[in-house]
Amino acid sequence: MIEVHDLRKRFGDVIAVDGISFRAKDGEVTALLGPNGAGKTTTLRAIYSLIKPDSGHVSIDGIDVVANPMAAQRRIGALPEARGAYPRLTAREHVRYFAQLQGLSKRDSEQRCEDLIERLGMGEIADRRTEGFSHGERTKVALARALVHGPQNVLLDEPTSGLDVMSTRAIRALVRHLSGEGKCVLLSSHLMHEVAAVCDSIVIVAYGRVVARGTPDDLRAATGEESLEDAFVSLTAAGGATE
Repeated sequence: MIEVHDLRKRFGDVIAVDGISFRAKDGEVTALLGPNGAGKTTTLRAIYSLIKPDSGHVSIDGIDVVANPMAAQRRIGALPEARGAYPRLTAREHVRYFAQLQGLSKRDSEQRCEDLIERLGMGEIADRRTEGFSHGERTKVALARALVHGPQNVLLDEPTSGLDVMSTRAIRALVRHLSGEGKCVLLSSHLMHEVAAVCDSIVIVAYGRVVARGTPDDLRAATGEESLEDAFVSLTAAGGATE
């Protein structure tokens, strides 16, 4: 479970996050949505422990991210916005390397690596160096690295960006599988049809604050809109607040 309470972060004169609070539960897919500049990315980076909040509290399975960042990070598998890869390593070598960094045995590393290559449809690229990979191919590698240690909490920033239809379907199925295993999945996306297809609950942020939360049906009903996209536009334009 991921818990964020009264999170605040300022960069100079800019208030990026102004008291954001929400909970992402085990066994559910939670979407964190917001327009550009809403505070979404800052919030995700605070959860990753890449930045330290000015105040507030973030915990991963009860572990304080600021007080014990290494322990918290071991409970997380993160697919960040940047899909960086070591160009001279193959996709398989990337996954093996991250498995070793997470302390997996050689046997477990190989088993997890093969499972993820199959699940993500990486068979044709598994033994190619990542130099020259497309954005979608780098995304698959980054996702496999994030999941190789079997984390309880999975953070996905735009997981289907740049993917073809078949790869998108594979990732949707994987997300549902993870939540079905009781994992906590927190994802960010600008694709409302993607959110509607896989998410159990939604947290919408705007102007550094939570302006709405609930199921897709809750948000559509609260705004009187038929589509989730229209509900999102209505809520972010109005600035809140639907609880």
